[in-house]
Amino acid sequence: MISSNLYDYINVLDKAADAGWMRQGIISNNIAHQDTPGYKRKDVRFESILEQELGKTQYTSLDKKVKNLHMSHLNAQVYTDYPGFSYRVDKNNVDPEQEYVQLAAAQITYNALVDSMNEEFGRIKSVIK
Repeated sequence: MISSNLYDYINVLDKAADAGWMRQGIISNNIAHQDTPGYKRKDVRFESILEQELGKTQYTSLDKKVKNLHMSHLNAQVYTDYPGFSYRVDKNNVDPEQEYVQLAAAQITYNALVDSMNEEFGRIKSVIK
């Protein structure tokens, strides 16, 4: 994390990309355990945490919201999705088709976040020149 107001958006994008990378790993783990009896799918919570942090300062611009974010609060959390639910006899609740869709979405999101960070660095670089 870079500690300068110039990099506020990049820091948020970096945290989001970290969460996206973590989500891809968790989903891959779910796919690997699709036949493990009793396994419960896991997921990553980040978007709701970011939304909650941004929502704490209503009626201010996005720039001010991002500037005032507490980066230490923006940590992705792994959680068990519907731990008491299972539609299968072996008590596993992983739907492989859904996991592959989620994995593709997570990969697209991660790539978009990395592209956004590169664009932000490009803007900073053009200003410095």
